[in-house]
Amino acid sequence: MRLLVTGAAGFIGANFVRYWHAHHPDDRVVALDALTYAGVRESLPQGMPFVHADIGDPSTVEAALREHRIDVVVNFAAESHNSRAVLDPGAFFATNVLATQRLLETCRRVGVARFHHVSTCEVYGDLALDDPGAFAEESPYRPRTPYNASKAGGDHAVRAYHETFGLPVTITNCANNFGPYQFPEKVIPLFVTNGLDGRTLPVYATSQNTREWLHVEDHCAAIDRVLHSGRIGATYNVGSGVEVSVADLARRILSHLGLPAARIETVPDRPGHDRRYLLDSTRLRAELGWAPTVDFDAGLAATIDWYASHRAWWAPLRDRLLVAESAW
Repeated sequence: MRLLVTGAAGFIGANFVRYWHAHHPDDRVVALDALTYAGVRESLPQGMPFVHADIGDPSTVEAALREHRIDVVVNFAAESHNSRAVLDPGAFFATNVLATQRLLETCRRVGVARFHHVSTCEVYGDLALDDPGAFAEESPYRPRTPYNASKAGGDHAVRAYHETFGLPVTITNCANNFGPYQFPEKVIPLFVTNGLDGRTLPVYATSQNTREWLHVEDHCAAIDRVLHSGRIGATYNVGSGVEVSVADLARRILSHLGLPAARIETVPDRPGHDRRYLLDSTRLRAELGWAPTVDFDAGLAATIDWYASHRAWWAPLRDRLLVAESAW
């Protein structure tokens, strides 16, 4: 198999490239990334083929597809920081909808054998904290923030290219990922690096809001199953079933670092702050035999330890394009 991985220098993309090299060493993987503020070339294995380009640049993307005779495109490329989307929503729609459509058109023109699109649980909206249900693949899309809406728009474009033009696509909607190489603006690396540097851990006032947590290695394994055995045109939810509140997350990280809970600082909520996400991943488990293998507590501990031992990776990144959470 010959894969082009877009957004490869981002968090999940870089982990996916490393996963694929480890599990499918005979396949050819080409990384493509625009290297925006959150793209880190050093997250990728040294010496791998790399294309510095935006997914919305048809000529460069088409040249890469043809030069490397790509079979499969795995699209991780996205703007993904909810807080930044409140301040600059246009950038999110430009990448997550318009550039995604241009990528789809380029893949249609070249004739790739599979286009796999990586999306998020957040397109479904949110759940009440006491809601006994979970989002299934058939749940209606009800995004509440610019980021969520832009990802929903991208999903709709992918489906449209399948239904209208016959492009062979699959989609995965995943829970909140965690693991190594995640940009330090996101909550787990933010809490860990702040703890390591003697700073407070900023927790929104609605601190009991929960997220479903999925280790990035399990996410990569799920995409592997979908690429090899998934139904063309199908969407698969990828969730662990493990829910942890943001407040509890902060306490667990502080405890692992041997720091007091007094390090938690309450900050005002951002607009449109979702309460809870939970995915029903029955389809993925029943059809493709996938199940998460990384225990949340063990995975969180390993992630904290990774950041503690990789300061040289994250320290130069933490002040890139900082978001003022009080700028709403």
